[in-house]
Amino acid sequence: MSVDVGGNVYDKYGTSNPIARRLMAGFLSDLDDLVERSGAREAHEVGCGEGELSIRLAGRGIRVRGTDAFPQVLQEARRRASAAGEEIDFEARPVEELEPERDAAELVICCEVLEHLTDPQRALDILGRLARPWLIASVPREPLWRTLNVARLSYLRELGNTPGHLNHWSKGGFERFLRGRFEVVEVRGPIPWSMALCRVPEAD
Repeated sequence: MSVDVGGNVYDKYGTSNPIARRLMAGFLSDLDDLVERSGAREAHEVGCGEGELSIRLAGRGIRVRGTDAFPQVLQEARRRASAAGEEIDFEARPVEELEPERDAAELVICCEVLEHLTDPQRALDILGRLARPWLIASVPREPLWRTLNVARLSYLRELGNTPGHLNHWSKGGFERFLRGRFEVVEVRGPIPWSMALCRVPEAD
């Protein structure tokens, strides 16, 4: 279940492009709302990348840790957390190595990760064992994501598919995928993503 970052290295959090900044503002607003709805005071961001979401959660007073498959990106995450004055534990571990005994959290965040994995179903099962009981997950919304890429003349040879994106879900398709393991409490659609707040069923 390896992750391939491919050519997808665009810094969507630090961009100066006004359109991209507006889209990110919508994404972050919906994330804030769903975090608030969960009521969680502890979180584990799986696939944390440069740590921007972890830093945002820590700024809300939530105790956060982050993991990512790529050690090199965590160097930047630590730098950004330090610059923001936040103490966050970042550890280089891929999704398949995470274990409930040490990695479970009240809220698990997994944003912009599942589309990169060769076995997203296995990853979802692992997330289901980590979430106690909440999960917030997001993925690019298809076919809107690829359509917008083509409109900005990006990845034309790939018909708009961002390099490294192995899996593609519509908003409804993503909800159905999540329902295979979670109770889906709320689905948001900040353009061009699908985002869901999920809860592990009580029987688990």
